[in-house]
Amino acid sequence: MEIQIFGTKKSSDTRKAQRWFAERRIRVHFVDLAQRAASRGELQRFAQKFGVAALIDQDGKRFRDLGLGAAHYGDERWLERLVEDPMLLRAPLVRSGNRLTIGYEPDTWAEWLTAG
Repeated sequence: MEIQIFGTKKSSDTRKAQRWFAERRIRVHFVDLAQRAASRGELQRFAQKFGVAALIDQDGKRFRDLGLGAAHYGDERWLERLVEDPMLLRAPLVRSGNRLTIGYEPDTWAEWLTAG
């Protein structure tokens, strides 16, 4: 099983996710969003499963600093914003093949392990 985690080193949930997989000796490919943004196609996968709104960290500092609370963008515009400014994403985004999660979801990851 190979896991891909999108997040930042500053995100506590991202660090917890990395530690969770490391404790189980599962190989992780970490994509630091502070260094490299996720592609539109990658974000589209998560958006198709959870909806674009689930990708946005509305409680995050970056969201507040930009004053986006009153923004009424459509899904396409939000995706553009998330590609342009990955610090607006909820972290971590975790992918294993076609299985996806947003945020710290150890129960779901444990199910992935038992399902194989």
